[in-house]
Amino acid sequence: MAPVLASSCSTNHKVYVIGVGMTKFEKPGRRENFDYPEMALEAGTKALQDAGIPYSEVQQAVVGYVYGDSTCGQRAVYELGLTGIPVYNVNNNCSTGSTALMMAEQIIAGGLAECVLALGFEKMASGSLKQAFHDRTNPLDKHVATMLNLYELEPSPITAQMFGNAGKEHMKKYGTRKEHFAKIAWKNHKHSINNPYAQFQKEYSLDEILSAQPIHEPLTKLQCCPTSDGSAAVVLANEDFVNKYNLKSQAVQILGMEMATDLPSTFQDNSCIKLVGFDMTKRACENLYQKTGINPQDIDVIELHDCFSANELITYEALGLCEPGMQKRICENDFTCFC
Repeated sequence: MAPVLASSCSTNHKVYVIGVGMTKFEKPGRRENFDYPEMALEAGTKALQDAGIPYSEVQQAVVGYVYGDSTCGQRAVYELGLTGIPVYNVNNNCSTGSTALMMAEQIIAGGLAECVLALGFEKMASGSLKQAFHDRTNPLDKHVATMLNLYELEPSPITAQMFGNAGKEHMKKYGTRKEHFAKIAWKNHKHSINNPYAQFQKEYSLDEILSAQPIHEPLTKLQCCPTSDGSAAVVLANEDFVNKYNLKSQAVQILGMEMATDLPSTFQDNSCIKLVGFDMTKRACENLYQKTGINPQDIDVIELHDCFSANELITYEALGLCEPGMQKRICENDFTCFC
């Protein structure tokens, strides 16, 4: 089946991916001369070459990043050319890249441009994520307060606590075991050995994952994503542009995109599973299935954000791939269908 993304735009302008490019992802500071402009140049150039068009054909750009000053997006795409196009900066944490893609898709679907570049990059500090500002409200204050209704605060990174506690809740509610989460990490590390762009390319046994440094129960170090430097880019175009440059053979249509944010249940239901995004993920994918006519049974491949192994398992269920509590049976019996 064709690749599927998900959109709430009600116009008839079809949107296509016509080129993609990315850098290898690196441990922060490991690669010399790898500041964000160099990252953007590499990823953007690859995407344009893949599309077979010059940067002068790009009419707008949406650039996503979290760790950077205002207008880093402009500085990044200046490496590709100084054409005076609008450049929009996007910061939306783990969904920053997909948000940039969604904005670019909406610009084309709305008839405001024929060709748009969506580009993301990140240049991070070593170690676990830290709060950048201490003189203003932390955007996770409601999430942390809700979590403290259920669990005491521990010294481990706050995001690991949130997702680890969601894993604990899943274990208590459905009988999930630590081995189920570890199998997800085992599968993901196994994938990395065949991915030249992956930061780490090493396979681990299930025992190695379970016995790795504890971060926050039930998560070990090998079940938590690392900080990373890198960039990726996508060139989008409408149907007229695709026909004009004879790109039909490589164009992949975006059938839709959906976004959702927290609902009252995130903070009112005293559930760490809902706290880390179960209900908003469920809302977004249900809207997607309804608007595109695609059902979970129709999907052959999913590229899924795996910041923590517990998050991946919970997201399987939110996407409707199985009923809550049933995913552990797949992990328990045979994981080859996910490898």
